[in-house]
Amino acid sequence: MEVDSSAVDVGQLKNGDIDESLYSRQLYVLGHEAMKRMGSSHVLIAGMRGLGVEIAKNIALAGVKSLTLYDPEPAATSDLSSQFFLHPEDVGKPRADVTAPRVAELNAYTPISVHPSKSLTDNLDDLRQYQVIVLTGSSLKDQLTISDFAHANGIFIVITDIYGLFGSIFTDFGKQFAIADPTGENPVSGIVADIDSEGLVSALDETRHGLEDGDFVTFSEIQGMTALNDSEPRKVTVKGPYTFSIGDVSGLGAYVRGGLYTQVKMPKVVDFQPFREQLQKPEILMSDFAKFDRPQQLHIGFQALHAFKDKHGHLPRPHNDTDATQILDLTKGLAGEGEDKVELDEKLIRELSYQAQGDLSPMAAFFGGLAAQEVLKSVSGKFHPVVQWLYFDSLESLPSSVERSEALCKPTGSRYDGQIAVFGTEFQEKLGNINQFLVGAGAIGCEMLKNWALIGLAAGPKGKINVADMDQIEKSNLNRQFLFRPKDVGKLKADCAAEAVQAMNPELKGKIVTLRDRVGPETEHIFNEDFWEGLDGVTNALDNVDARQYVDRRCVFFRKPLLDSGTLGTKGNAQVVLPRLTESYSSSQDPPEQSFPQCTLRSFPNKIEHTIAWAKEKFHQYFVGPPETVNLYISQSNYIEQTLKQSGNEIPTLESIRDFLVTKKPSNFDDCIVWAREQFEAEYNNAIQQLLYNFPKDSTTSSGAPFWSGPKRAPDPLKFDANNPAHLNFIKATANLHAFNYGIKGGDQVQGPHYLEVMGNMMVPEFAPNPGVKIQADDNEPDPNAQNGKSSFDDNDELDKLVSSLPAAKSVAGLKLQPVEFEKDDDTNHHIDFITAASNLRAQNYAIAEADRHKIKFIAGKIIPAIATTTALVTGLVVLELFKVIDGKDDIEQYKNGFVNLALPFFGFSEPIASPKGKYLGKEGEVSIDRLWDRFEVEDMTLKEFLDHFSGKGLDVMMLSSGVSLLYASFYPPKKLKDRMGLKLSELVESISKKPIPEHQKNVIFEMTVEDQTGEDVEVPYVMLKLRK
Repeated sequence: MEVDSSAVDVGQLKNGDIDESLYSRQLYVLGHEAMKRMGSSHVLIAGMRGLGVEIAKNIALAGVKSLTLYDPEPAATSDLSSQFFLHPEDVGKPRADVTAPRVAELNAYTPISVHPSKSLTDNLDDLRQYQVIVLTGSSLKDQLTISDFAHANGIFIVITDIYGLFGSIFTDFGKQFAIADPTGENPVSGIVADIDSEGLVSALDETRHGLEDGDFVTFSEIQGMTALNDSEPRKVTVKGPYTFSIGDVSGLGAYVRGGLYTQVKMPKVVDFQPFREQLQKPEILMSDFAKFDRPQQLHIGFQALHAFKDKHGHLPRPHNDTDATQILDLTKGLAGEGEDKVELDEKLIRELSYQAQGDLSPMAAFFGGLAAQEVLKSVSGKFHPVVQWLYFDSLESLPSSVERSEALCKPTGSRYDGQIAVFGTEFQEKLGNINQFLVGAGAIGCEMLKNWALIGLAAGPKGKINVADMDQIEKSNLNRQFLFRPKDVGKLKADCAAEAVQAMNPELKGKIVTLRDRVGPETEHIFNEDFWEGLDGVTNALDNVDARQYVDRRCVFFRKPLLDSGTLGTKGNAQVVLPRLTESYSSSQDPPEQSFPQCTLRSFPNKIEHTIAWAKEKFHQYFVGPPETVNLYISQSNYIEQTLKQSGNEIPTLESIRDFLVTKKPSNFDDCIVWAREQFEAEYNNAIQQLLYNFPKDSTTSSGAPFWSGPKRAPDPLKFDANNPAHLNFIKATANLHAFNYGIKGGDQVQGPHYLEVMGNMMVPEFAPNPGVKIQADDNEPDPNAQNGKSSFDDNDELDKLVSSLPAAKSVAGLKLQPVEFEKDDDTNHHIDFITAASNLRAQNYAIAEADRHKIKFIAGKIIPAIATTTALVTGLVVLELFKVIDGKDDIEQYKNGFVNLALPFFGFSEPIASPKGKYLGKEGEVSIDRLWDRFEVEDMTLKEFLDHFSGKGLDVMMLSSGVSLLYASFYPPKKLKDRMGLKLSELVESISKKPIPEHQKNVIFEMTVEDQTGEDVEVPYVMLKLRK
């Protein structure tokens, strides 16, 4: 059965090209080569329950040559617990047949078909057409038969299963499997300061080299040991953070100076053993080092489940003790003898039996993301596979606030039976009556809503889900935000996501409220106290730190549990924030974003990142700043007077107004071409000539060392060449953006010959360096062009001349320029074209290796790389924590913050960090406080009553403030305090701040400095004044 997937024109992809508008974010994870290899691969997935469809969804989104599904079994109502592409009306129909058309909608570039067979093992030769086979829900007998055939025929195999809160994955990619890039990290590079006679390399200026033992590096631009330049890669032994050894360098001469080192990714070869051998002696990758003894037990426990099913025709019944005893006996029989005997935890094995029929959406998400990534690794050679087993469980997610028994866990005929088998009906009811807030409906938000729909979150009579997202759907979203389709592009994410999950679970109809506002300080009248107080919990699905910190602060203030998560390519994390138990998201911070010294960008770049940052500055200087300034000049009557108060900036500001309104104002597109050609000359020839005039190539520093050495690369001017595509691309992009500023149309219709004709008629004057120009040589030195506090009013004549050259604002009142708003994802707007051309021309000036448009777009656009597999897996981890939050667990050790890197692969889990605690000495003795979550709450009382209230607690208030207003200080004179003491706190705030308290605000926050009974300053929580409105 072939499934038509013609949502987009597949004909637009020819000769292995990749649709970058769709795959943009994934390309930054996998790269073009890996994706092209994926694009020639045929994949088979067997088993279309929750786990199988999760894998299929992720692989379809990622893009392979073809994806074939296999599952002739009829769909059951209980499948709806985790199979999001099954509908109630599909019950009784073959799972693969009804699933395939819905998987096909995900990606028109991935053809979907159904494997036409009643049994995969009937004709094994039919399997030769596939590069990878994934088995889910298969019998052990079939796993052995198919894996033997696959190993013998060079077919990669992935076997994965979930049983309630337990799951496993196995991989076999054959003998001599080559991994082209084991980590996916960008190769490191740096500047060489020295190489001694023993081969010890020192990095310049004590910059960390970032290498590890066993890495390989190549060298270039070295003077002295020139034989190292462009030679075979050298193996590294790390000697320290700033030094590494490359071994024997005898006979290569003496190092003089200069040079760059660059890490080279070397392929790694792994020999995989067949499944049959690994079943007896497993090689296991640890998923949680706190559960070191579990994988071996689960390895034989899973085999016991297979044996039980072979004998009885079904898995052990939920919470049935008779079946659990049989599973325990079978496991004991597999546990071995002597030194190899596996020590069993009977409670663990019984729990495995109790949950065997369980089918949980978050477990399917975890193993579905992991298994799909392993499939992509096998066909692309990108990233290190799981070798060869991994077991994972989340037994901590079992509820303790409700009963679990055979009667409560038995099937009820509902769509949640796969979940009831694990948690019981009481917990299912609890899930249904939750009021949860989801902030963001992008990649993580889509996956989160899918999981919530499947687990029945808020599907009960009191349940409610609020989803806030103000963004519209873009084409690049479709690659990983799987609730959206091409027809949804341009619509609001929150609306489309809500509609999609209500179709998955009709019981959610009327339970989801979509909010189209940004969650922030400016919308606190919408997301007000009543809104927050009504919530049971909050889940972040945001991609920027500021927004996450804001939501975190609100959760701390309203004491609501928060689940936060994020992804970056193959890396992902999940964090639990619990009132009065854990620290909050804002308690720890990522390192600040890298920035470059201005001196480096202006005059001394040495890597492509410098030239890209410079090009982004030029983008703003050309197309954003001046048009905004001109518009202000035209629209503000007193703009000149205001500008002349800006000491130091008035002349450049007035010059840009003059240029854009008078001397350089274009009247047609040809004028824009001329302007663009002038900018080329100014930046790539004149500025470089001036720099070399100030610092000739043979100049030296005050210590006699060559000036142009180390990080300083001597540049060369560029001579404009009309036949050089890079030169012409700069002119085209610059001219079009300049024309956009003025609303001049028709630039896109102008062809190359016309550009050449216009530039051929120009006179470009010869440049003569200006002896009066000063250039800063080092960021540690003062900028010679700084005003040093002196105002340019000293040059009144020049200012007057500039002002008189400007047209009166009234005379150009109808004119309004259009500043360019940077947009990285529109390939027709010339934005990335300009930055690519500008940065690469600058790189040519300085003999820096150029970058392609794809890489420059990534860096300039600050694109966050993303892939569906990581998103699915991380969301699974979050929902496993959500179960604990809803259960009301108050033991911090039961919760898990998770960090994963699917590329390595690495899994790290730790209990959350506890919130900081403190204490003070009150009148009744020592008082313990939670410095993050605690606060004092008071009614609206007078200032005197307030001071007495805290004095009664043994705290003497020294100072009291609200926002920037100081309301009370013990050192204030009595006369000043007399008027304030009788005022109510709300009146005092309004009086001192001279602003009324907004109507929607139901509280006011005070900070106070106090002394306790020891007479010492102590840190105490803030005070919340509750207003009765």
